[in-house]
Formats: sequence, C-alpha cells, structure tokens
Amino acid sequence: MYTHLQRYIDQGPSTSDPLTEMQSNRQQMKRTFTIAVTLTSLLCASAVGQSRDLANVGKAGLYVRSLDQVLRLRDDEMDLATATLIASEYWSDLVQGRRYLNELDQMALEIRARVRQQQLRMGFRAIPIINDYLFNDLGFKPISQADDPNDLFLHSVMDKRQGYCLSLSILYLALAERLGLELYGVVVPGHFFVRYDAGNVRFNIETTSGGASPPDDHYMVKFNVPDNGHDTIYMKNLSKRQTLGCFFNNLGNVYNDAGDMDTGMRALERAVAINPTLSESRANLGNVYLQKGRVDDAVRQYRAALRLNPNDPKTHNNLGNAYMELNRFDEAEISYLRSLERDPNFTDAYRNLALAYTRQEKYGDALTYLNEATVLEPGDPQLRNQLADVYYRIGEYDKAVTEFRAALGIERNLSEAHYGLGLCFRELDRVAEEIRAYKDALRIQPDMLAALVNLGNAYFGLKDYDAAIQQYRLAAAAKPDDAWILFNLGSAYSNSEDFDKAVQAYLKAVKLSPEIGDAHHGLAYGFYRLKNYELAWKHIDLARKLGVQVPNEEIEAIRSQLRQSQR
Repeated sequence: MYTHLQRYIDQGPSTSDPLTEMQSNRQQMKRTFTIAVTLTSLLCASAVGQSRDLANVGKAGLYVRSLDQVLRLRDDEMDLATATLIASEYWSDLVQGRRYLNELDQMALEIRARVRQQQLRMGFRAIPIINDYLFNDLGFKPISQADDPNDLFLHSVMDKRQGYCLSLSILYLALAERLGLELYGVVVPGHFFVRYDAGNVRFNIETTSGGASPPDDHYMVKFNVPDNGHDTIYMKNLSKRQTLGCFFNNLGNVYNDAGDMDTGMRALERAVAINPTLSESRANLGNVYLQKGRVDDAVRQYRAALRLNPNDPKTHNNLGNAYMELNRFDEAEISYLRSLERDPNFTDAYRNLALAYTRQEKYGDALTYLNEATVLEPGDPQLRNQLADVYYRIGEYDKAVTEFRAALGIERNLSEAHYGLGLCFRELDRVAEEIRAYKDALRIQPDMLAALVNLGNAYFGLKDYDAAIQQYRLAAAAKPDDAWILFNLGSAYSNSEDFDKAVQAYLKAVKLSPEIGDAHHGLAYGFYRLKNYELAWKHIDLARKLGVQVPNEEIEAIRSQLRQSQR
C-alpha cells in the first residue's frame, strides 16, 4: 500500500495513538461537531473583563455557547479566545473555560499596567513589553516536536506555557483583542505567525522565536510561498474568522488522528468553507476523503490544493495515491514524478512510484526508484522489504532473500519480510527454511492469512496432513467465506482418509463457489469412498462439465459401483 498521508501546519510526525497520555484523563469524546457546547462557565466569563474595562468588553463573542454561534457573528463581534476555548471544552470535559478567560484578562491587565508604567500608549511600542512579559517573565516557549494533540488548544498552551506556531499565535492574538492592539494572524505553507499593522507601522511577530520580527522575505523564502498568479490567503492579514479557519484545519487533523474521522472531516470541511484559498485545508480534507473511500472527492480537493500551491510535494504524492486507488497508473506516475521534482529527497514518493510501476509489471523502473530511495534511507526496513518483493516477482530469489534479511536486520519483527522469505524459500525448494519463515511471520502476526495457508501448503507437500489441517482450520476460522481455503482443508482431510470431514469441507467450498471443478472432483472421490455412489456420480459429472480432466478409471469405477447399487 501507499505510505501515510501527509498533513500540514506544524503537525509533526503522526503516531499510532496520539491520545495515550491524554485519554486517561478525559471522558468519552463527543461525536457531533456541530452540537451546541454547554459552556455555563463561559456565560459569566466577561465579568472580570467588564469590571476592568478591557477592549473586548461587551462583545457578543464573549457570550456564545457553540462554534456554530461563533461563526454567525460579524468579525468585529468575535472573541478569539472564547471561540477556541469552546473547542477546548468540546475536546475535554475537564476544561473550564471561565478560568482561562479570567487568566487572560489578568495577563492583559498586567501588560496594560506595564505599558502605562512606561508612559506609553497602547500601540506598536507595547509589543516589546508583551514579548518580555510572555517569553521572559512567564517563560512561554515553542515545543520541540508537534506530536501531542493537546498542544493545539489554548487551555493547554496556558497550562504548560508552551505550544507551536498556531497555538502560541492564538494566545498572542487573544491578548491583543483585550488590549485593543491591531494584530492579525498570518499564514504561510506549514506555518503561522502574527503581524502588527496599524497602517503607518507594520511588522511581523514570530511567536516561536520570542517575538522576533523577521521581514516578509524571510517567510516567502523559508516556507516557499507560492507566487503562481492565483489569489491565495498566504502572507495576508487574516480576519478572526480566517484565523479560526486555520484553527479548524488543525482541529480536523487532531480529531482524525484520534480516530474520530467524521468529526475531523466536518472540521476540515468548515476550514475549507472559511478559507477556500488555503491549500493545506483542501489537502487535508482530501486526505480524509481518501481514507473514507471518497476517492473522486479526494482528487478534487488535491487538485484544488495544487492550483493554490503547486510547489507542495506532499500533495502531489497524495494525489498520486488517489489515482492509484482508481487504477489510473499513468496519472499516478505523473503525480509522483512531480512530487520528486519538488523534493528529490522525498522517499515516500520514490516508494509509491515504484509501487505504481510494480502494479503495471514495469519491474525495471520499480527497481530503479527503489534503489534510489534506499540510497537516501538505507535504514528504512519497509524500503528493503519492497525492494525484496520486486526481486521476488522477477524470479531473482537469492537477491530477494538478501533484501528481506536486510529488512529484518533493521526491524526483526517485520512480519511481511518473514513471510516474503518463506515465499522465496518455497521457490528455492528449501522447505525447512520456508516453514520456519512462515512460523516467524505468524509469531508476530498470528492472523496473517497468507502465512497460515502457505504453511499449510508446505506441510501438505511434506505429506504431514495433520499439521496441514491444523493450519487450514486456523485460516478457515479467520476467513470462513474463502472457498479455496476450504478446498485445501478438504484435500488435506481426504489425503488423511477422513472422508466425512473432507466432504463437509468440499461442500462448504462449492456452496461458496460452485464453479470450483476440483472441489466437485474431491467430492466425487469422497462420496465414492463413503459408498454414496449416486452423489459421487453427480459431482464427477459436474467436475467434467467444469473442465476437470478426470481419469477414465475413476469414471468407470464410480459408474460400476453405481450400477451395482441400483440392481
């Protein structure tokens, strides 16, 4: 299969269970994203702010109870902190939004007092004071790796005093709306920062660097901002609604990682509706659609994302994955090549391109790109395993064995590599090693169906029918609707001369797939040995009609016994 989908805006590497630390402290996740969240704690949240006469006093956004209500407000009525804390309370029932709003008010009051103490107006000269207070006195800092979903949420940033670009920027913007400062969120591919813009004075604020002020060119170059003639959201001052749209993009990824794909999809659909020219939201929505099997919808979102940002290798790669699902191999190949043009070190695109070539039996091309990928990442066991698979397909079994063993040298518990070794040893007629390899695969993955069946086949070839029956029964239990497994089981029973069980297995096989002539042939022999010559004749006739070459002596033996039984 193709490799993991790529996600955007400082998400960091995905994990198999991103909620391990947090789930022990939270109640069951609510399932409907549009539900009105009961925030009794927020209804009085502005009381402190009103008494202190902060700039956001009286705004309707302080009294909303759901994200739907937030989005019905005009931009100047919104309160960014309240909106994001609604999302926090939805995420975890343990969060009490009022406490954090009160804390934000107190922080804003402290900043205002420090500004007045220096006899300054609340304008651009307040920014160094804010930076000193947040990053020096309170010690807010960026996280080293964005792998904890809680780091998205404002409550967690305030509790731990750390976050990533978007979450730290939301904290900064929440304080700005209480102080009446003209600050805006700004988004670039994979990053978010803040900008002060009062018309005559304009500069950027990097919340992950202690409030440093890089010029626009820094962001344009570092984050490869597209300049392709399309009107996009990048590098522009965002409204509060648009900033929330960026938040919904990351919120969708968080829910998707948590296993709530439906809520994640709704969040991403909302992100696209708010910011239709943000490439990341469309790409991430495409990822969810692809995971849900809505492949055509995924293709539309990926294409829209690439019109906005054609520089993105990950979205080209994911578009290729969608084309692979549709068996549109030529288009998949083009997408993967475009991905590699933009990032020659992107190993996922190499392996996916090799998979596209393998599916088309273009094994030489597949080997070329896999070898290039292994030069880039020689320690990747999956690459070695994929390379071994191609060698196996072209009949170079010794080379395949070398690569499978190389993969296992990196990751000993790679069940696919053990299984691949078993296939190679079968072709090399090294049966003892074949059996050991299948057993190693099953030790790691006991329900690996192919290993169960092939292990049964290996024992069958050794005429150890009892051992073969044991493996076929396990395989049949794992996949009871597989007629060929039942056929193998019937054949093993027949060879061990347990004809009652052989007939039972064969009957199940032909019930599932009546066209399996060999199963009818097996039934004919089984019924013959059970002295049921009428049924034996019925199934020998069916076997012949289905193209099975039945020896004449078998036909005559059944005919003879049938005649005698009818006298």
